[in-house]
Amino acid sequence: MERLSRGEASVSELAEPLAMSLPAVLQHLQLLEASGIIESEKTGRVRTCRINRKALRTAEQWLAQRRSTWERHLDRLGDYLAETKGTKK
Repeated sequence: MERLSRGEASVSELAEPLAMSLPAVLQHLQLLEASGIIESEKTGRVRTCRINRKALRTAEQWLAQRRSTWERHLDRLGDYLAETKGTKK
């Protein structure tokens, strides 16, 4: 994903710096593509991948909503623990 954030790349380019086999890289890319996070296109023998920015924005919005909820929960927990700390002997 880090590499694709800089622009599209072939599967070979994506696999080159990784300490894993090409079939393992392909499995990861297929999972990302099946989830809609990346898209790929095959031209001749070269498969080129790119980030699906719309899907990534959707995921980012979903995470932001969950983050906000969990921050509120954790703030309430912190307040509760601060209150109970003062009442314990």
